[in-house]
Amino acid sequence: MATPGCPAPAPTPAVARLLAEARRLQADYHESEALGKYERVLAKDPATYAALWEAAVLSVRIGSRYTDETRKLAYLAAARLYAKTALTVCPDGAEAHYAAGLALATLAPLLPLRSRLLAYRELRPHAYRATELRPDWAEAWQLLGRWQYRVDHYSLPERLYSKLFLGGMPVGGSTLLAVESLRKAYELAPQRIEHAYDLARVYLNRSQETRATAVLQAALGITPVTADELVMSRRCERLLEQLNRRKRRQLQRLINEL
Repeated sequence: MATPGCPAPAPTPAVARLLAEARRLQADYHESEALGKYERVLAKDPATYAALWEAAVLSVRIGSRYTDETRKLAYLAAARLYAKTALTVCPDGAEAHYAAGLALATLAPLLPLRSRLLAYRELRPHAYRATELRPDWAEAWQLLGRWQYRVDHYSLPERLYSKLFLGGMPVGGSTLLAVESLRKAYELAPQRIEHAYDLARVYLNRSQETRATAVLQAALGITPVTADELVMSRRCERLLEQLNRRKRRQLQRLINEL
């Protein structure tokens, strides 16, 4: 199957069958099995764009669940290789740029200072390009919003190192811009609990408690399907509880002052 913007010859019947099986497994949340199918596709045709970027994304998702850093890094290294190959096959593929950015975003926190900051700088063009090429893709906006928020919240050592040795801070890091990007992600896919959680956090950073409360309450109305979604749902619940406790304390202080 050709991806918009990435014309490709029709796959062989064997490759087409494996791609269909991989997508079916993915839809049923059997991600490890789906990754195995994509790897079988790539063994038959290493330039299959859909298999490359999907394998990159799945490698990130699976790898990020490991607490063992060695296994996590192995998956992330594979993800980067898949994404780089996808970009070679289709330089203007939004999916390839997204996969490359996602791999870097997940890898960066595991790296020492200089390597981490270089990873965030390398991530920037991929995040922007993915949203330019597919402005209707919620995950691309989420990636960009998370990057904008993270850069705006560099630690003091990260800011100093960037200014002294890397030519300054990356352009575009801004919580205000992150709000807009994450709001787009949420509006495009409000059923995704993690989009609600990300948006609520930046709203709270901007002291927009009413908006954060509305988003969190809507998120708690979504039934989690996967273990990852259950984790995010519980985070939303805890965040809403913290917000409500803060409001109660504020109200009590006002009452005491009367």
